[in-house]
Amino acid sequence: MTRSAVRHTASLLVTLVLAAPAAFAADEPIATDRPDFVESSDVVGKGRLQVETSALLERDKSDGARARALSTPTLLRVGVTDAVELRVETDGRSVVRDMDRNGQRSTTAAWNDTSVGMKWHAADGGGTLPSVGVLLHADLPSGTRAVRGQGVRPSLRVVGEWELPAGMSLGVMPGVGVERNDAGARYRYGILGVVVGKELGERVRGFAEIAMPQIAHVRDGGTQASFDIGAAWLLSDTVQLDTMLARGLNRRTPDLAWTVGLSFKL
Repeated sequence: MTRSAVRHTASLLVTLVLAAPAAFAADEPIATDRPDFVESSDVVGKGRLQVETSALLERDKSDGARARALSTPTLLRVGVTDAVELRVETDGRSVVRDMDRNGQRSTTAAWNDTSVGMKWHAADGGGTLPSVGVLLHADLPSGTRAVRGQGVRPSLRVVGEWELPAGMSLGVMPGVGVERNDAGARYRYGILGVVVGKELGERVRGFAEIAMPQIAHVRDGGTQASFDIGAAWLLSDTVQLDTMLARGLNRRTPDLAWTVGLSFKL
């Protein structure tokens, strides 16, 4: 990461941390945007600080080549009002170990780009109406050169969540984003996630999900899709432990991914 990128990211983190109080209990149990792909429609609340961090292990095999990647996705959320929060997100540090079809091995370690954005809780749910959240993000070219994206890449997502009978829930998240292909040309891509959740106890929930973080033409990298299952445990009203296992549904998506995360709210 360049020195200017480090200073920029550090100043954002310091500003957001100072915007929140040192620590106090939340009125509601913690509601996180992880480990599933579909975000929550909820925000953290005015003056609240929430950190969601994790380790992510991915494995892929294609045309005789193999790759393993370890990264540290982290999200920082700060409540501005009871309906709006600011967000800083990154995949953190990643280490990728490759082996080509000839058995040659290589390792790449890098810092990934940082994304800044906001979430607006647009509507509460009730009856047949969903709880609605709107997320606007911009990925910044702040990572190590080997993995750095080209320019600022915005995205817009809308989340709808329905509470169903028998402790079930349904979440749907369509969206659109802008990226650049290998030739440097801008292209638009679609986003879609659908998750079904189930309360497994007073403090445990499970879920199953179809996640498509990119729906695009083949010349722009094609569509990525996975099937995910996971669970989250509330250790207290302000601390959550979670895990998820994902299976890629096409060759453009890692074959397997596993994450374990810890989230806490101040």
